[in-house]
Amino acid sequence: MHEAKSQLSRLGKLAWKGEEIVIARSGEPWLRLTPYRESLEDRKLGGLEEEIWMSPDFDEEDEELTEAIENSGIFPDGT
Repeated sequence: MHEAKSQLSRLGKLAWKGEEIVIARSGEPWLRLTPYRESLEDRKLGGLEEEIWMSPDFDEEDEELTEAIENSGIFPDGT
């Protein structure tokens, strides 16, 4: 804990960079240092009806595309 006090600025920068910072007290995890982020408003579902369109054949498999992908070398063992 004492070491963390003297290193707080450096630990804060590491937390902002995505490092997980856990501060121990007597050898046991005691605090987790995370960056403060403003709360986002709750997202509401829907709202884009009539604005998004999908082709009627959206779910149909395109055999030519599937074959091109499968034979492109992405799957080196042929699976």
